[in-house]
Amino acid sequence: QVQLVESGGGLVQAGGSLRLSCAASGLTFSSYAMGWFRQAPGKEREFVGSLNWSGGSTYYANSVKGRFTISRDNAKNTVYLQMNSLKPEDTAVYYCAARFTGPFTSASRGTEPYEYNYWGQGTQVTVSS
Repeated sequence: QVQLVESGGGLVQAGGSLRLSCAASGLTFSSYAMGWFRQAPGKEREFVGSLNWSGGSTYYANSVKGRFTISRDNAKNTVYLQMNSLKPEDTAVYYCAARFTGPFTSASRGTEPYEYNYWGQGTQVTVSS
């Protein structure tokens, strides 16, 4: 049974920082690229960042580039999203997702929700002014 469990969300003032964690189980973690998405009230799910199986290649949405950092620890089956210089516009439910990759899968930056096989439950991030 595949499960992605997120943690680390909460309330923070503008300019502050949070680190989100997503622990994966029930899958071969290193066979999956990982991604972070967010969804604000009344808006569609939005790509935040992604990284490949090893963590050696990352990609970010322009809205978070330079402020957010995605990383992974394959020994712990965990992916992280370090969020710095937070803005009220960052307020959303944040989701982690897993996308299977391998020698017979096509290359992708993983910017679209439909590309992912598994999703976490989401964790609320609220940034106050």
